Amino acid sequence: MVGCGGMKTALVTGGAGGLGRALADALEGRGWRLVLVDRDVSTLTPSDTRILHQCDLTDAAELQNLCAALNAEYPHLDLVIYNAGVTQIGGFGTQDLAAHRRLFEVNYFAAITMAQALLMPVRAAKGTHLAMSSVAGFAPLYHRTAYAASKHALQGFFSSLRSEERRHGVSVRIAAPSFVATNPGATAQYGLERPGSSSDGIDAMDATTAAEIILKGHERGRDFIPVGRVSRLSYLLNRLTPAFYQYLMERRINGH
Repeated sequence: MVGCGGMKTALVTGGAGGLGRALADALEGRGWRLVLVDRDVSTLTPSDTRILHQCDLTDAAELQNLCAALNAEYPHLDLVIYNAGVTQIGGFGTQDLAAHRRLFEVNYFAAITMAQALLMPVRAAKGTHLAMSSVAGFAPLYHRTAYAASKHALQGFFSSLRSEERRHGVSVRIAAPSFVATNPGATAQYGLERPGSSSDGIDAMDATTAAEIILKGHERGRDFIPVGRVSRLSYLLNRLTPAFYQYLMERRINGH
């Protein structure tokens, strides 16, 4: 379903920076109208093709109000990209469990809350739900227990939702980037960090390159989109021999 002025409409969470902003830029270059959601949208400029919604996805009341507003304002959504996310880096024995729960509120519960609220607009457009998972969504990742758990949950949810929504003409896709350098050196808040800020990434790519791979995979109708060489190799290796994959991953990231 094409939105006003012949434009398709995409909603992107975490759209004010990093991969979300790169996805928005790439979609806008393809002629899409963007609805961008983030905790802080002050770095963005609204326009006829960029509508901004500020929301702290960990605040239940704010999220509920956002979902109600989106449902009322956009009866047809061609694409919803669940990109907002945070990570928690370090050994599990030293981690704050309150931060672990907060991470799940952003990475998992905010996404499924929005997916449920937006079922009808996406069905009306025969559109697509596109979830940003990670290598950590299908394989173990050193010093990322909370992050890996949330991405495994996210990937399990959306891959299962695919079977339910297919009969409505809706596609459900999952993209799995490896290391995307979007926030180098960013400081932690609430015991959590922005994705792309870690110093132990392997073969990191820039956000613009990652966004193009994701959107080309979407345009080609791929249900699962590994993003980058590390992601592709990790997916294949983990399927063939999980123990060997874990050994190699620990050697590369942990250094032994």
